[in-house]
Amino acid sequence: MIEVNELTKRHGGKSAVEQLSFTVRPGQVTGFLGPNGAGKSTTLRMILGLEAPTSGSATVSGVPFHHHPRGLRHAGALLDAGQVHGGRSAAAHLSALARSNGIGRSWVDEVLREVGLADVANRRIGGFSLGMKQRLGIATALLGDPPVLVFDEPINGMDPEGVLWVRRLFRRLAAEGRTVFLSSHLMSEMANTADRLVVIGRGRLIAAESVEDFAARGTLRSVRVGTPQTAELAAVLTAAGATVEPEGPAGAEKLAVTGLPADRIGALAFENGIRLDELTTRTASLEAAFTELTADSVEYRAGRPR
Repeated sequence: MIEVNELTKRHGGKSAVEQLSFTVRPGQVTGFLGPNGAGKSTTLRMILGLEAPTSGSATVSGVPFHHHPRGLRHAGALLDAGQVHGGRSAAAHLSALARSNGIGRSWVDEVLREVGLADVANRRIGGFSLGMKQRLGIATALLGDPPVLVFDEPINGMDPEGVLWVRRLFRRLAAEGRTVFLSSHLMSEMANTADRLVVIGRGRLIAAESVEDFAARGTLRSVRVGTPQTAELAAVLTAAGATVEPEGPAGAEKLAVTGLPADRIGALAFENGIRLDELTTRTASLEAAFTELTADSVEYRAGRPR
């Protein structure tokens, strides 16, 4: 388990993390989300003892991580796949870490097989692609068979097969009762992989809840409407203040409507003699909910393209 309590990190007069509290429990994949500059990387580094907090605490299995002897047996992490010695082979890199943490050589071979690098174990890491380095980073995290695992953007550079493998791996690790904490900017991966979310903005907590509950907090719901009279209905709904967009391939006779609830759309169609074949309310996607709920916490906002 990871427990963060009133965690604060200040650099000069600026707060990177401010009074942040949350718990990451075993047996589930917890996603870690926030806009760029929200303090995610700083938080992960404090959890792993790589930075000291200004105040507050972060513990792994009940104590600060640096209190754990032979840390890889207690928590494994992938923070930056590029931070490896390019002149070493994958096997040499893992063997050095294994020796320093009292881990048997057999585990090196085991994790290399686990991540699909057994056939390139003796190749220099400098010749690896980004996806291969990500796999090596995951192997490093798994090396001590730890109960707690932390991953920061682990699928960057992965091909579709690799992404699917990582997704299944994380689900399996959680099913084994481990604590899995995953930071990513990819909403599709969070939607497909995470059970719960911790969402921060400008170093402060925005939400700590299930993926479903977070997505349901978004107010940008739409209604899917099917009708053979799309032009007539679009005109009626637009006049009533709705935003109407065509949906699906040409001729599919579907509309996506925002700004009016389904019952009002149905009433307007009835009043104007327009036949409806479908009227389905859809809640906001995870991506839409994230964009809406973190809008006030975006630090680096691009201007409109010219």
